[in-house]
Amino acid sequence: MMPIKPIRIFITGGTFDKEYNELNGQLFFKDTQMHDLLEMGRNKVPVVIRTLMMIDSLDMTTQDRELIVHQCVQCEEDKIIITHGTDTMAITAKVLAESIKNKTIVLTGAMIPIKFGSSDGLFNLGSAMAFVQSLPPGVYVAMNGRYFSWDNVRKNKQTGIFEEIE
Repeated sequence: MMPIKPIRIFITGGTFDKEYNELNGQLFFKDTQMHDLLEMGRNKVPVVIRTLMMIDSLDMTTQDRELIVHQCVQCEEDKIIITHGTDTMAITAKVLAESIKNKTIVLTGAMIPIKFGSSDGLFNLGSAMAFVQSLPPGVYVAMNGRYFSWDNVRKNKQTGIFEEIE
């Protein structure tokens, strides 16, 4: 049996990794929850994790997106998962798709912070792990148990669900 190639996981922040300050009610970033999530999900696929930034995607700049592209191009892995805030996930997916053709890249996130306990993040991460191993090279968004091509997805701000563009 051939060894499984590692999957690269880049952390960029978003609701996925936000925590709640009980004193002032604010959400903030401390550390990624990725290691705990992979353990909780009993992941047996090798991964290489790197935190690129811990920001809300509404605060993401062109330079931040250029850094994400650069890291995806430079890493040796050809299967990449990026945790990302949901508000601008489709924008980053478009930027990646315009620059990278030979890797499978799946962006995922959460509508509810992992630290809240009843987050969709673990489910979305598990879906992203499966999709990145089974989809052909390209850029995708994995949310709500589905995957979407980078050029056919949007976040429905009324329902909080990702959907195809009609």
